[in-house]
Amino acid sequence: MGAPRRGAVRGYRAGGAWSVRGAAAWGVRGAAAWSVRGAAALITVAALGHTLWNGVLEPGVALAFGTLVTVGELARRDRRPGPRAAGRADAFAECPGPVAAEDRRPAPLGSAGALAYALLGQNAGLPSHHGVLQTVAVVVAAALVGVVPHIARGSGPAFDHVARRVLTVAFAAACFQPLYNSGRLEQWLGRSPYLVLFLLFLLFLTALCDAVLAAALAGARTGWPYGPLLRDELRAQRGIGSAICATGVVMALGVAVAGLWALPVFSVPLLLTQMSFHRITAIRTTYRQTITSLARATEIAGYTRPGHSRRVASLSCAVGRELGLSERELTVLEYAALMHDIGQLSLVDPVPDGATAELPAAEARRIAGLGGEVARQTGVPAAVAVVVERQADPYRDQPVAARIVRAVNAYDDLVAGSRHPGGSLAALEQLRLGTGRDYEPEVVESLARVLAREGHDRVVPVPPG
Repeated sequence: MGAPRRGAVRGYRAGGAWSVRGAAAWGVRGAAAWSVRGAAALITVAALGHTLWNGVLEPGVALAFGTLVTVGELARRDRRPGPRAAGRADAFAECPGPVAAEDRRPAPLGSAGALAYALLGQNAGLPSHHGVLQTVAVVVAAALVGVVPHIARGSGPAFDHVARRVLTVAFAAACFQPLYNSGRLEQWLGRSPYLVLFLLFLLFLTALCDAVLAAALAGARTGWPYGPLLRDELRAQRGIGSAICATGVVMALGVAVAGLWALPVFSVPLLLTQMSFHRITAIRTTYRQTITSLARATEIAGYTRPGHSRRVASLSCAVGRELGLSERELTVLEYAALMHDIGQLSLVDPVPDGATAELPAAEARRIAGLGGEVARQTGVPAAVAVVVERQADPYRDQPVAARIVRAVNAYDDLVAGSRHPGGSLAALEQLRLGTGRDYEPEVVESLARVLAREGHDRVVPVPPG
């Protein structure tokens, strides 16, 4: 293989600098998250204090919208978070898998009700006067009542969810209520169709604000790059997020004409949509469990070491996150990583310990091709089968997911085997020596950064440049 690359040696000497950079990145993410939480707390205290001091204006309207928000929170079904979602940065935790839109907007009915109250100008033709601070106070009180059962079950970062709700509702109310209460909105737009366009534009800005906040909080919890998280949040807005915004506008306009009876009428369609999304999530979860069980066939048959496919899948997802892959790309990556050894079931003579990293290139490509054929017969998406069958090609000819699977599979084979008593450091060094043809340098260094971040003290990533 030749002597180690100079960059690798330089990386060993720069471990302290990388530790400082990693700590600084985590510090920035943490500061951003605490800024969001602190701003939400200040607004909440001001809103509750103002409302308690001055009393609740139009209590019937406040109670109706507060009840709607509470019911929406109670109706959501958060998945029990894995270690990463709970704040533990562990590359070997459960891979994220597909993320449905309702996982990002876990209470669509509550969100729509909160936005409708923020944009409420009239009730059955009579002007409302609740203002910005009372809007926030009612939504916060209702949301806190609704999240108590979820906190008791330990299902998700409920307080971050409430913080996002506070800031997004405060933003929407601050943009609408002063204009309406001062009469400027009536003077400028009246009841023309332009009012609906204005409300839709305002909700577009509110959804953008919510996506920015959600990505910041998720980045602080997981340590994943902010850009891909924001991109995924914006993509999620095109799904159920659009329904939430549309329902919020329709609710506000319906109550303005028909009164509070419009709330249950417009709530039913969104509640049914929420139930449909829950069913889709359950189906996707079952599908993922089926693929995981199929991938374990190689372990049960003794072709691979116990836990190999799970380790490769979870670590591949961590590397994919580090490289900025989207949720859809991560789903393909996870499925392909789980099934990457499925071709060994077609072999008469199994590979010792299932370690394909040291096989001749032609034999590795043959096994990968067999795996692609098996994967296609199982009915997985075509992109998954492509990654499986091309994982043994030279990295310049591979899709990104196949490059990740190849490097991570080789790493797990080397670490789990007896070739490298030095563990992670020796295994990564061999991967670095193979970056001329077999492994993409960026993937290897992303793997090193993930391992270093997860507490593998002897692993030192190579600094960029």
